[in-house]
Amino acid sequence: MMNKHLTTLLLVFLMSASLRAQSVQNIIIITTDGFRWQEVFEGMDAAIASQRKFNQGDSDGIYKKYWAASPQERRKKLLPFLWSEIEKNGQIYGNRNYGNNVNTYNPYWFSYPGYSEIFCGYADTLVNSNGYKNNPNTNVLEFINQKPAYKGKVAAFGAWDAFDRILNKQRSGLPVVAAFENCGGDRPDANEKLINAMLKDSYRPFGDEECLDVFTHYEALEKLKTQKPRVLYIAYGETDEWAHAGRYRDYLNAAHQFDNWVRQIWNTVQHDPQYKNKTALFITVDHGRGDKVKDEWTDHGSNVAGANQIWFAAMGPGIKPKGEMKNEVQIYQQQFAQTIATLLGLKFTANHPVAPAIDGL
Repeated sequence: MMNKHLTTLLLVFLMSASLRAQSVQNIIIITTDGFRWQEVFEGMDAAIASQRKFNQGDSDGIYKKYWAASPQERRKKLLPFLWSEIEKNGQIYGNRNYGNNVNTYNPYWFSYPGYSEIFCGYADTLVNSNGYKNNPNTNVLEFINQKPAYKGKVAAFGAWDAFDRILNKQRSGLPVVAAFENCGGDRPDANEKLINAMLKDSYRPFGDEECLDVFTHYEALEKLKTQKPRVLYIAYGETDEWAHAGRYRDYLNAAHQFDNWVRQIWNTVQHDPQYKNKTALFITVDHGRGDKVKDEWTDHGSNVAGANQIWFAAMGPGIKPKGEMKNEVQIYQQQFAQTIATLLGLKFTANHPVAPAIDGL
């Protein structure tokens, strides 16, 4: 009787895995650099917005746009798509008020190590600088791109020029468009030519290393509409840049715009027969920011308490609609890579350790 019961459970598990693999045929991975879990789950932080040195002289404007009596109302004002469509149809992790903990595993708590951990499934302690050389570790995007069904159907767009090194564009052969690189390759379409022209002439508040998110967004959106990749990565950066500058109004506005862009991407997907009901979203960040000392919200790194605290969300076929996760759990960033592969019915292997996928997604 016991053997029969175990056999039945095994069959159910295999059928479930098979159905997921069949239903999730594409995945879109999206990151917004250094956006805190505190705003994700509690919305605007009055202790920051009330300080003149952070509110850009527009406390009234910030309160009018983002303030509400409860955290649930505030977070929905800030991130309406996350707290409607994704909450209803997906899962959102990282509200530490419930002990739902998501952390970086790397000990550095800044960008290059964080992105490397996300995509390599491995917190390599040698990857210890934002200026680090081409990443020696295999990432899940290049692993997927080597599979016959996905060859040439993987693409990445990032506002920061370091993504060429993080994803090791030189070795992996992945089509990575980062910062002020032109999109569209040797044969850009009319929209890509226009984006490239505007990008060349654009204001560069972050210098030559990072472009404004609007360019990265429309480059990726054009790729999605015309080339229809099966795996797409989009990396936005303004939430981190405005935070470092201590500009809380711009930080909130960048997050609000990010949420709207995720909505636009999802609506595009759901109106395209190739993608509709066959595509998963995976959204996360590279690191957190300070909060224990309020003035440290602008910064991160191993000397800033809480900067290793992150969050993520997922939605799509085969992902149970559990909404905000309130169970006590400890999840690490290095589990994301195998989770991404698992959603596509693959097992990510590399010449380095790869952490297991997240249970229950």
